[in-house]
Amino acid sequence: MSDGERICIRLYLDEDVHGSLGQALRQKGFDAVDVRECGNIGLTDIEQLEYAVQEDRVIFTFNAVDYIELHVLFLTTGKTHPGIVVSKQRPFGETLQRLVKLLDEVSVDEMRNQLRWLP
Repeated sequence: MSDGERICIRLYLDEDVHGSLGQALRQKGFDAVDVRECGNIGLTDIEQLEYAVQEDRVIFTFNAVDYIELHVLFLTTGKTHPGIVVSKQRPFGETLQRLVKLLDEVSVDEMRNQLRWLP
């Protein structure tokens, strides 16, 4: 992040996201892993979110419909999560640019238990 005092958001990229996005984010200095690297291909959406919770990572996905439902489920059952970022499918470069902007502007605390649309 641009202001070294804030703790960087750690991202977990869902399997519907561009496969090379994690590597591109790491090259820019961000902590990002995807389901392929973690051996989690094929897990259900709830299992993916639970993994993100266990690893204290904000999950990023193009699967907005299902993750909005999971966010509501977590809120209504008193569960917490590090954050969920959803987006419509966008080209790789645009997705990367928008994610970097979000990661530079939002803190870990601001993401906790929040669902945000990728700006």
